[in-house]
Amino acid sequence: MRLFYELIRTSFRQQLTYRTANLAGLVTNFFFGLLRAAVLIALYGTAHEVAGLSLQGAVTYTGLTQAVIACLSFFGWWEVMDSVYSGDISSDLLKPMRTYTFWLAKDLGRALACFLVRGVTIMVAYALVFDITFPTSAGQWLAVGVSLVLSTMISFSWRFLVNLSAFWTPDARGVGRFAFILSWFMSGFLMPLRFFPDWFVRFCHLTPFPATVNTVVEVYLGVLSGPEMAQALGFQLLWFMILLTACQLTLRAGVRKLVIQGG
Repeated sequence: MRLFYELIRTSFRQQLTYRTANLAGLVTNFFFGLLRAAVLIALYGTAHEVAGLSLQGAVTYTGLTQAVIACLSFFGWWEVMDSVYSGDISSDLLKPMRTYTFWLAKDLGRALACFLVRGVTIMVAYALVFDITFPTSAGQWLAVGVSLVLSTMISFSWRFLVNLSAFWTPDARGVGRFAFILSWFMSGFLMPLRFFPDWFVRFCHLTPFPATVNTVVEVYLGVLSGPEMAQALGFQLLWFMILLTACQLTLRAGVRKLVIQGG
């Protein structure tokens, strides 16, 4: 466990060294957040509530989703894929730690730095510009924290699984781009899932994507509470376990293929 925490700390410090990139990402995320908020304000018009979501909640939703972009690496993550193509995966397999755990530690450190530098900052800036909503109790804040951690674990597992396609195709980035675009629509990132038809929402919940964004947003906004909140957190944990198992099995198959081919 000590090695795991040391990797998190090292990755955290490494992410903080990219000051210009962090600042540029922060400004870009906040700018597009303002644009998205303006679009939703225009769509609401004189309506105070749409699909159970108030205008204040909808504006807060844009801030939250912009705040987690960097934390969840929502627009792409290719490190494992690149290590497969460069051959560095062979040295990863020799490390005194499981490959999945090694990359998880590195990603958690990066995600924590992005959360503090970009996520928290964006929400503070939003609070200065808009009248946004905040959790109203310590229990709700705790649930938001648990949901965000599970969301990060699910996101990493999904990205890791997509990256493993590099064992079987010379153009895994094409697979990755499709996978990431799919997650934008089905996670509730581009638009709250409550705005979509019921059949589409039910279909989305058959995938892990809503557990990465939609659940965090609805827990934060107080849309989910009591048994519904507990059930949503339980589904997040379930999806993490499913994806973790899928990652381990796929990695094992990929390594077997690599060894057979003399890699």
